[in-house]
Amino acid sequence: MSTKPFYRDTWAEIDLSAIKENVSNMKKHIGEHVQLIAVVKANAYGHGDAETAQAALDAGASCLAVAILDEAISLRNKGFKAPILVLGAVPPEYAEIAAEYDVTLTGYSVEWLQEAARHLKKRPLHFHLKVDTGMNRLGVKSEEEVQNVLAILDRNPSLKCKGVFTHFATADEKERSYFLMQFERFKELIAPLPLKNLMVHCANSAAGLRLKKGFFNAVRFGIGMYGLRPSADITDEIPFQLLPAFTLHSTLSHVKLIRKGESVSYGAEYTAEKDTWIGTVPVGYADGWLRKLKGTEILVKGKRLKIAGRICMDQFMVELDQEYPPGTKVTLIGRQGDEYISMDEIAGRLETINYEVSCTISSRVPRMFLENGSIMELRNPLLQENASK
Repeated sequence: MSTKPFYRDTWAEIDLSAIKENVSNMKKHIGEHVQLIAVVKANAYGHGDAETAQAALDAGASCLAVAILDEAISLRNKGFKAPILVLGAVPPEYAEIAAEYDVTLTGYSVEWLQEAARHLKKRPLHFHLKVDTGMNRLGVKSEEEVQNVLAILDRNPSLKCKGVFTHFATADEKERSYFLMQFERFKELIAPLPLKNLMVHCANSAAGLRLKKGFFNAVRFGIGMYGLRPSADITDEIPFQLLPAFTLHSTLSHVKLIRKGESVSYGAEYTAEKDTWIGTVPVGYADGWLRKLKGTEILVKGKRLKIAGRICMDQFMVELDQEYPPGTKVTLIGRQGDEYISMDEIAGRLETINYEVSCTISSRVPRMFLENGSIMELRNPLLQENASK
């Protein structure tokens, strides 16, 4: 029987205090009469859904949002009683399952609502109507469709509309014209609805951080909750400091001196120009540390040192400035001393966005949950362990 939560010295640290502070600050920003919906889809952007959800609720969130029904059911099975909204498309034949778990679905078309009503037998289904104002992903687009939705609701008492929302395509961009067009279109399309009885939300993290008003009565807080800025373009518009919650660490598993002219890793692309100390780090692309990060710097004893050669599936090598003992801690994302490697820096190397980086770090990497510097929980899905300190 295993006695440790993980047996490889590679782990992610999730600072629940940072998540709580980000939620608390956002709640102050939007006002006490505006509800905060904590978006914990994709395992809370790789941070850990249950732990993040609880931290957000403790800090003032009143509702949770996920992408798929499976995620919502998982949270219910973990004991969460708060309202849960599924933002993505759920096949209408699963409406009864959602109702059974008291999960709110997204109603995104007239046809979907008709089919969902047909599959409901014992319980009413709560849903939020998705309005498409320019994303062209999900949602009703016209005044006629909105009127058809109202007619369906009149004929089907088992369908309970509890909210209405849209999603902005460019809220994280400096240029605001498309964003403002969507905002105005949203107001036009929802005008016929009984808004006093509905949760009305259009602002995501970017819009919620930038807007001074126009929150309606709810805001969805996703990327900002994790302390990550929605984009570099709006950094100067963020009204409070976002505290990053995710850091990634490992150790040197092996250290060796190679001679001038020797090569490292697959393809022999790295060749030592002089006698060089090389350290092996037990992290690879199977953990989400992708091959494109070849040549990226990591932190060893507070110094930035470069990855040497190709990243392997389970390991990579780093060019050291001196000999270090095996077991020396290395930081891939986070701080050591005065040096800091941000999620944004890694995203830049990958030519992607910070959202993708945390989502990509796989479940093979255990999550260590901290609060006020103390370990609260260790979670390793491979061993199906959940060990409190």
